[in-house]
Amino acid sequence: MSTERYEAVDYHTGGEPFRIVTTLPVAVEGADVASKRMFAIGSPEIQRIRRILCHEPRGHADMYGGFVVEPDDEGAHLGVLFWHKDGFSTACGHGTIALGAWAVETGLVQPDPSGTTDVVVDVPSGRVTARVHTDGDGTVTAVDFVNVPGYVVTLDVPVATSRGDVTVDVSFGGAIYAQLDARDVGLTVTPEHTDEIIAIGREIKRALDDSAHAVHPTDERLSGIYGTIVFEDLGDDDGPGPHQRNATIFADGELDRSPCGSGTCARLATLTARGSLPAGAVLRHESIVGSRFTGTVLARVDVAGRAAVVPQVTGTAYKTAEHVFVVDPRDDLVPGFVLR
Repeated sequence: MSTERYEAVDYHTGGEPFRIVTTLPVAVEGADVASKRMFAIGSPEIQRIRRILCHEPRGHADMYGGFVVEPDDEGAHLGVLFWHKDGFSTACGHGTIALGAWAVETGLVQPDPSGTTDVVVDVPSGRVTARVHTDGDGTVTAVDFVNVPGYVVTLDVPVATSRGDVTVDVSFGGAIYAQLDARDVGLTVTPEHTDEIIAIGREIKRALDDSAHAVHPTDERLSGIYGTIVFEDLGDDDGPGPHQRNATIFADGELDRSPCGSGTCARLATLTARGSLPAGAVLRHESIVGSRFTGTVLARVDVAGRAAVVPQVTGTAYKTAEHVFVVDPRDDLVPGFVLR
């Protein structure tokens, strides 16, 4: 009986984990990364590996990671299949920021002498860029995540919840997010309200996931409410532009420790549509643990007849571990378990 081995490198972006896996013993088929994601979803072998690396005892219910795969073409440096405890997601901003830092720090992409290096990544929702900033010693100081265009799907969607009737905005930022003002359900985005935020986030996602508001206009593979962003407005007394704190609940009850990269893109689209983010303004976006991203709109474009924005989110990512995970063939808890 042979022992399985899986190598991985862990980063965190604003407190949210990202486990990078570059080698799989199973071929991931598909003409592009979006097709590879669908193949992975239908592959028992790949799903098993995801569970091994994400679930306990090697991971946990809030673990996140990605399988590095071939890009769509030579225009990108790499492709990635993002995963969480319940499956494979369409987008991940915090993961893209981590991948940018990792690509430069490992030499996969040589740093530009200018101090700004573009790492181009194909993800299921399209082609994105991690713009990696380095100092004179080549140390990564920040990463800009330039995403696919984001746009509002529907504003002011009524939802009946256990905490009363509320309205939410639904926007696309690489994935589709419902967005709820924490004040509408008597909450603040603070650690003592974690359980209540998770509960209302799951409730809103389940209410809208199969609705017309969750339909992507051009690619059915991107449909579905990926998460609920519960946000709190902190005012703008420390500078121009909105200052908000959020907790993004995605998959089935995972709470993003970072301000959520693709979620920040969705918020940029919503705030722009509502006139709350003037041209050139910066969104200061905090997480429930106090980490911060900044977000800005680089351009306004049209997507399938919808007004859209090209969003940029800036954060930092740090390496936390290198692993060689092993799977003993005698272990009857393989591929693992989660308690939520």
